[in-house]
Amino acid sequence: MANNDQRRRQLAREKFERQQRRRVEARRRSRRRNAIIASVVGAVVVIGGGSTAFAVMGGGSDGKKADSAASPAAAPSPSASPSGPPEPKMTIDKTAKYTMDLKTNRGSVAISMDAAKTPHTVNSFKSLADKKFFDNTKCHRLTTAGIFVLQCGDPKGDGTGGPGYTIPDENLTALGKPGADGSVTYKAGTVAMANTGQPHTGGSQFFLVYKDSKLPPQYTPFGTMDSAGLKAVKTVAAAGVAGSTKKTPVNDGAPKDAVTVQKATVDKQ
Repeated sequence: MANNDQRRRQLAREKFERQQRRRVEARRRSRRRNAIIASVVGAVVVIGGGSTAFAVMGGGSDGKKADSAASPAAAPSPSASPSGPPEPKMTIDKTAKYTMDLKTNRGSVAISMDAAKTPHTVNSFKSLADKKFFDNTKCHRLTTAGIFVLQCGDPKGDGTGGPGYTIPDENLTALGKPGADGSVTYKAGTVAMANTGQPHTGGSQFFLVYKDSKLPPQYTPFGTMDSAGLKAVKTVAAAGVAGSTKKTPVNDGAPKDAVTVQKATVDKQ
């Protein structure tokens, strides 16, 4: 039985990583497309004796439906995406603790965050929440085998959206030393950042761990759900993945009980 469990976890991680590699490639295609658009539209257009300069800035993409790791090649800048703006200016108190409240159609989730451990992550979530970035967005992915997470934070609702910038990885040693399989345990209640599979590529997507899950230590653990929030996520998980049946189980996809973040706020404790 132990070998079967290990094999399921291994298969889940491998699937996680395959999906991430596909998202990395999609991001590269998007950058190439933006570069072509910029070369055409970026010219100065003269109209009626005046001049108007058009600049195209790619919005970028988190590219994370599952957020796993790929080989850490050419890492992007920790403060800016090549096709997007820099991360928000640091405005939070880096010595304080914050709470992110997610009001969803399935219940409220309160997430405690320690800015001393993850200042860039907390600052980014504060900035995005203040701009109502997360309001009326769907939690697009639920996994119910191997790893046990509900993933949210994508304005597109398909696992490819983000704020256009990236933030650096933080707090990666908090979960301890990796085991022989290279994984650490993200305990139930942990909230962590999704990424493209390469270092320092977090954006707005994050995942809520509702049952202990083994993953590579590559996803910034930045918060902890309260008991009511964890219970709400477990209830969603118990309903399963959309399209799943006893005959043809589906363990990875949109949750059967759709989850919408109706409002998100971040406040100092």
